[in-house]
Amino acid sequence: MNVTKRHQRQIKKVCDFIDQNLDDEFSLVQLSEIAACSKYHFHRIFKSFMGLSAMQYVLLAKMKRASFRLAFESEYSVTDIAFEAQFESLEAFSRAFSRIFGQSPSQFRNQPEWRSWHAKYEYHPPIIGECVMDVNVIDFAAKEVALIEHKGSPKLVYDTAAKFINWRKSTGLSPVKTSETFGIPHSDPSDTPDDEFQFDICGSHEGEVPANAYGVKSGIIPGGRCAIATHKGSHDTISDTVYYLYQQWLPASGEDLRDFPCFFRYLNFVHEVDECDLLTEIYLPIK
Repeated sequence: MNVTKRHQRQIKKVCDFIDQNLDDEFSLVQLSEIAACSKYHFHRIFKSFMGLSAMQYVLLAKMKRASFRLAFESEYSVTDIAFEAQFESLEAFSRAFSRIFGQSPSQFRNQPEWRSWHAKYEYHPPIIGECVMDVNVIDFAAKEVALIEHKGSPKLVYDTAAKFINWRKSTGLSPVKTSETFGIPHSDPSDTPDDEFQFDICGSHEGEVPANAYGVKSGIIPGGRCAIATHKGSHDTISDTVYYLYQQWLPASGEDLRDFPCFFRYLNFVHEVDECDLLTEIYLPIK
């Protein structure tokens, strides 16, 4: 194995370890041991690949979970979130959060600035080796849904998601615990101008959706054959699994695509589990 690939594996192993143990405290010595790398060189190798230090990665990983708690889980107090992130005081947490995101935790809870938030998370752990995943072909039954259309920057999808969550909570319709939740990207966010991007957020719901101030309306996900694969981990890397289906599985399968976008079914949510434990089914409609 060449030096670059060995270093990539070391960095990926450390990032995975941090993401899976967010409730722990970390040290450079400990992380260098996880990487099986000399403590004298580990921090430079990590920064050369990631663009930030290992301890900065730890802080941003903890702050990412804290951000989702603030935005989507009002039952958690800011103090609860601060202690979960291993800060000794609310004041220390607030100072760190404000320094990183330019908003206090309370300001972020009330009106998150998602564009600047996303800019803090543009790093990416290395992808190791060729991806091979299980893909099955199923008959997807048509699904009636309530949906809200997000139009505009992909970095603001969380604002629209918050509206859909509030609609669910305020009406009691399509309750998150007993209903399915879907996402439908109408194009690839990486190469679609912001003003042309649309992403539908859906919850299973039969019948008409009553008029409401949130812009939620009735819709349907059409039935038909679909290839299905499960993506594990951050939604930020979901494109890796989508591209696997398009670039590797589809040409080898001999199947043809139907005229409907790929879509996602979220089996859990980032405010319920650590990001590394997220599970998302990806459906590729085929003829």
